[in-house]
Amino acid sequence: MYVTDLSSAPKRELEGLVSHILLEEGDAPGVELSITWVDVAPGGEQKPHSHGPQQIYVITRGRGRMRIGDEERDLSEGSLAFIPPNTEHGIVNTGDEVLTYISAATPAFAVSDLYDAGQLSLSP
Repeated sequence: MYVTDLSSAPKRELEGLVSHILLEEGDAPGVELSITWVDVAPGGEQKPHSHGPQQIYVITRGRGRMRIGDEERDLSEGSLAFIPPNTEHGIVNTGDEVLTYISAATPAFAVSDLYDAGQLSLSP
């Protein structure tokens, strides 16, 4: 059994973006998902990026504007956005409070490697 929580999960902090890596490639035998809990400060923006795995974002707090490919949509608590494989995407916190979302991607990949390589970051 694999169990983790926000306080013990590895995290990456980049200019106001805090990503808690709850599950990623290599964490458990046979894992096929990568899951992160992400907090984005007011006015913060996740840098547009892409990767092979398909992904979803589920907004649990706040509001933001998400771009997936050529489309943009406003999202708020309870919204789910699907990101097809190899599609550029990013999200901007458009509210006055922290934007929190949970992402899940399959197949699993090393989320921490993307952060450490500078492929995921926050722009002012």
